[in-house]
Amino acid sequence: MPPWRLRDFHADDLDQAISVWDQSRHPGEPSPVFAVSEVVAAARSGQPAVVAVVGDELAGIAVAQFQGERAWIVTVGLSSRWRNRGIGSALLGELETRLRSLGVRRIGALLPPGGAGTTALRNSGYHERGELVFFEKVDHSGASDAGLLAELGAQAMPRGLWQAMAGMESEKQIIDRRIVLPLTEPDAAQRYGVSPPQAVILFGPPGTGKTSFAKAVAGRLGWPFVELFPSRLATPAMAMAAALREAFTTLMELDAVVVFIDEVEEVAGSRSGGRSDPAHGVTNELLKLIPAFRQRDNRLLICATNSVRSLDSAFLRPGRFDYVIPIGPPDATARAAIWTRYLGPAAESVDVGALVAATEMFTPADIEFAARKGAQFGFEREIEFRRGEPACTNDYLTAVNETRPSLTEAALADFSEDIEHYTRL
Repeated sequence: MPPWRLRDFHADDLDQAISVWDQSRHPGEPSPVFAVSEVVAAARSGQPAVVAVVGDELAGIAVAQFQGERAWIVTVGLSSRWRNRGIGSALLGELETRLRSLGVRRIGALLPPGGAGTTALRNSGYHERGELVFFEKVDHSGASDAGLLAELGAQAMPRGLWQAMAGMESEKQIIDRRIVLPLTEPDAAQRYGVSPPQAVILFGPPGTGKTSFAKAVAGRLGWPFVELFPSRLATPAMAMAAALREAFTTLMELDAVVVFIDEVEEVAGSRSGGRSDPAHGVTNELLKLIPAFRQRDNRLLICATNSVRSLDSAFLRPGRFDYVIPIGPPDATARAAIWTRYLGPAAESVDVGALVAATEMFTPADIEFAARKGAQFGFEREIEFRRGEPACTNDYLTAVNETRPSLTEAALADFSEDIEHYTRL
């Protein structure tokens, strides 16, 4: 008699099943074709799922999903303690019995070369078909995550957001190389020993585009974008720590996600008060949540702050955040690109150079506001006189003069100091 026994998957097997699934992946092994959320969804929905147990320990799991005469094995997972004992073959045999009773005649499996379950498949009479090519296009907000994404208020960001961001080329280059490429080219990153980032901080004056960068990164990755608003998490403040914990617990159930926290100093400010201070407990909770968040792939936490110096020192340590990146005001080249974007066709008849010179202390958000205001002036003149004249340079310069810039010399001086003390690239 083998030391294990086989039975159907039960709902309370879930935690152990996920642990077995994680243990089945060898270091450096390509990602499995079916993600853990798909495995869990199949098992929960009544698709054939079998587990091997030794006492109270779950030693292996095999799950399939079928339609008509065709079935696919979505996972064969084995606990690291129970490999090479024949459990995989036994699980497959039991799974086949269930599939045949459902009228299935063709059973397929897609596994990474040498992945867990390949030996069991060969021993069970499955044949490799090397002449086939596997094609895949991934939408990370699939049906299995739809309810959670709706609950979290997630958004699917257009991939074109990155290209649409005018100017800020220096910041775009840093973010592209440090954040995006290691996540979109994981195999190349692994070959060179580069660890894909899982948490980063963007800091800089208000209106410089930190939120826009976070959304553009999500668009580049094709991952759902979830923004957590500290001020909306819970009231009163005493309940915020629990609300944070609940939000992160829900986020961990997603296949992939970009989580964005703006004005993160609200929940990670320096712990100057005593332990009875509610803010102290909120910061402590977030400090505990980030390491747990980092334990899974396809997760990226982006925190933004206008005041990096007000963050708790423990929050800024390298073990929690991979990079601390400054997002500064646009230089002249960037301002020209931003103006051109918002002027649209009017850029051909407007002195963009004059607008660039007049907006030295403007952020991208300030330029956007002034561009819209200038266009409004031209529109109102057309409604009054009907001359067919476009908005002109003076319209936009008037709008600039009536717009209070977000930046000040003092703010820029503080930002320069912050770059020197806090930047980590």
